[in-house]
Amino acid sequence: MKKTNRTGARLFQYAWGFKRPILIALALLTLAVCAEMAGPLIAKRMIDRHILGIEFAWYEASPGDTAAVPYDGKRYKRSDHWAEGEAKGPEAHVLQVGRSYYFVAEPLAFDGRRSVEGERLTVRSQDGREAAYTAKQLTAAELFGFYRPELSVLLVLAVCYFGLLVLSALFTYGQRYLLQTSANRIIARMRTDVFAHVQRLPVPYFDNLPAGKVVSRITNDTESVRELYVNVLANFFSGIIYMGAILGALFLLNPTLAVIALPMLPLTYVWILVYRRFAAAYNRVIRARLSDINGIINESIQGMPIIRAFRRQKHTMNEFERLNGEYFAYQNKMLNLNSITSHNLVNVFRNIIFLIVIWMFGGQYLGPLVTVGVLYAFVDYMNRMFQPIVGIVNQLSNLETALVSAERVFELLDEEGTDVVSGKLERYRGDVSFEGVHFAYKNDEMVLQDISFEAKQGETVALIGHTGSGKSSILNLLFRFYDPQRGTIRIDGRDISGIPRQLLRQHMGIVLQDPFLFTGTIASNISLNDPAVTRDRVEQALRDVGAYDMFMSLPGGIDEPVIEKGSTLSAGQRQLISFARALAFDPAILILDEATASIDTETEAVIQNALDVLKQGRTTFVIAHRLSTIRSADQILVLDHGRIVERGNHEELMRLQGKYDQMYRLQAGEALADGTNDAVLRPAPAR
Repeated sequence: MKKTNRTGARLFQYAWGFKRPILIALALLTLAVCAEMAGPLIAKRMIDRHILGIEFAWYEASPGDTAAVPYDGKRYKRSDHWAEGEAKGPEAHVLQVGRSYYFVAEPLAFDGRRSVEGERLTVRSQDGREAAYTAKQLTAAELFGFYRPELSVLLVLAVCYFGLLVLSALFTYGQRYLLQTSANRIIARMRTDVFAHVQRLPVPYFDNLPAGKVVSRITNDTESVRELYVNVLANFFSGIIYMGAILGALFLLNPTLAVIALPMLPLTYVWILVYRRFAAAYNRVIRARLSDINGIINESIQGMPIIRAFRRQKHTMNEFERLNGEYFAYQNKMLNLNSITSHNLVNVFRNIIFLIVIWMFGGQYLGPLVTVGVLYAFVDYMNRMFQPIVGIVNQLSNLETALVSAERVFELLDEEGTDVVSGKLERYRGDVSFEGVHFAYKNDEMVLQDISFEAKQGETVALIGHTGSGKSSILNLLFRFYDPQRGTIRIDGRDISGIPRQLLRQHMGIVLQDPFLFTGTIASNISLNDPAVTRDRVEQALRDVGAYDMFMSLPGGIDEPVIEKGSTLSAGQRQLISFARALAFDPAILILDEATASIDTETEAVIQNALDVLKQGRTTFVIAHRLSTIRSADQILVLDHGRIVERGNHEELMRLQGKYDQMYRLQAGEALADGTNDAVLRPAPAR
């Protein structure tokens, strides 16, 4: 419950940012409710005074009284139309029996059950008394004459009633428009905050959470929160205001009837508590499974070639069906819960209240206190009260879904991120040193131990070793994707832990084994839409890597469209774009992580020739499995189980006849056996 309260408080903070339109909407909602609540009171007046008021006492008036109703050679005026102190004639009554009306030219001793035989009208009270009167049945024209004085007032009241409905509709439109507009703005801000925070999250966060789940939180979960503001809160706000206004109107109408309706409030509150107790647990599973489904769909699309190649379609389908089955099962649980606690249960409570009131009215418990108009207004008010209750109950499932989704969104926002720092860092020389660095992805599993080395400006440092030896981890630390547990990393003598990550990476470039391309064009993938990288720099970077002519031969040149991940380009073309991207930003430190592993021999030759020029003046780190590509490196570090076991240039390491010598000769022997790379045994260039 505390977690839910915190979530509610944060949702309120988002809403408070748009408090003005929301408060205006609530004011319009209040006006709409007041306009609607006046309707039954007008209807009550129309029924009790101007329709059923025909049974009020009538008194004979003077022949010259134009406000009186002519009947049988005399004129009669209803009791409520006489002025105070005005002289009245003999009393008379117009009484309804069945569907007919009768004129009685004498006072009534009491009222009760009526019956007519011929011109004899008999009234019997509940206590057994009986009285008979001479009565004359009224024709339709005569009856209309008695109603004629009320017609103008009825017309005015009807126009007022209709006008209130129109006003209520206009106010309702205004409040819904403002609430929904505000809700859309709130969610737009929330999505912006979530996406911006994703950019700030450290790389380790994405190691443990699949991309599909992150996407689910940014899209599906925020959409559920939007429903909270658009529908749930609108129904709750309007429901609370409606019920408060209706109870107030009921107390004005008749306190006894209001007391009968009062238990609906605590009953609704208990109802909501019971519902939320079950719905919260179901919705957490539903949202988690939906996130898992998004994750497996994203993973399946990304890995479709592998799934097909290794015939894993059935296994993948079974995994999807398992998740989908759990999602379906809990959706059905929610459906059953909603069916049990839906508007059908509301109708049961409403009908029980109606039965109680009708029984009390018919049994004369309320008969002497409640007129037909009051009863009509009560039924109308109760119908209006149950509408917001139904609206609230029907939104309970959306409320729980939205709260669970909001918790997941706020969990993402609460992840510790890196503050985005603006500004620029002066381009450093590129002197890099590692001093006694220890690092573990998990606290008890060290992947780097006591790593120490220096790389001077313009030098090329190659990192080699078996898979898992820690090569990529060194470069991850240099980029500050991660921070070491112990030791210090310096650039130009400055501890990089004191340099903001964004500024640190301003003068670094990286080329990965599997380059990532964005949807756009070749040129935009090189410049990354950075205004500092001009068109000329893009073209020069392509020339430097020897790819300018290759891409200019395409139909669109360097403006050729690139679809998602560059799937229409060859591996070599994607890698060349990645090289050009790194070089266009003129890095002081260049990192090549298996950059030539996916490139054909011809393209590799183009890149190798370009790299000899590009490395000048830059500190370059190279990770390579093909040792022939790093023979000219100034310094080669051989790693084994997270430690540097050998270091030196090619000739020095070959003379040691250690690990590097074994690896090099093994690769050279395989290459000669295949006849694919005779150049590997050529002597290294003189230094």
